[in-house]
Amino acid sequence: MNWIIRHFTPISILSIIFSILWIGLTSFLLPLPVHQSASAPRAGFSAPDFSLPDLQGSSLQLGDLKGKVVILNFWASWCSPCKAEMPAFQSVYSQWKEEGIEIVAVNTTSQDSLAGIQSFVSSYQLSFPILLDSDGSVNQLYRVQALPTTFLIDRQGMIREVIIGGPVPEASLIQKVEMLIKE
Repeated sequence: MNWIIRHFTPISILSIIFSILWIGLTSFLLPLPVHQSASAPRAGFSAPDFSLPDLQGSSLQLGDLKGKVVILNFWASWCSPCKAEMPAFQSVYSQWKEEGIEIVAVNTTSQDSLAGIQSFVSSYQLSFPILLDSDGSVNQLYRVQALPTTFLIDRQGMIREVIIGGPVPEASLIQKVEMLIKE
């Protein structure tokens, strides 16, 4: 004890005691971060379930597609990379839908217009489900920060890959789909 008193001034001792108390008090009073809800859906984790209306007003629930390989794509009609990759998505869908693939295109309707969406779907002759995320809740659920963003989901509902940005080349998409279909 004498060594401490000789080497540390009373102010130093009080500072150390105050620091220890402050750290203990703040760690006790402040809530721990909730990592699960704050993290973005990623490969190796279950795809969060949701239900959204399509262009015809019917609802589609992602969880109902278990047993199929799902390509979940977030897009907008004004997005240039989205425009560039949609023909590849339609081609893959036409070629592989009988093999158990489903493409679900979630439009960021809160950042788009219904007229723009309908024109886009018509001009690209899209035949897979187009869902309308009018309040942005599914975009928030999936933590979408860039368009397009694509989630590849296996038959068990697990996210296998997340592709941020685009366009996704058709050859690459086919390769990924073939691998998931074979499992």
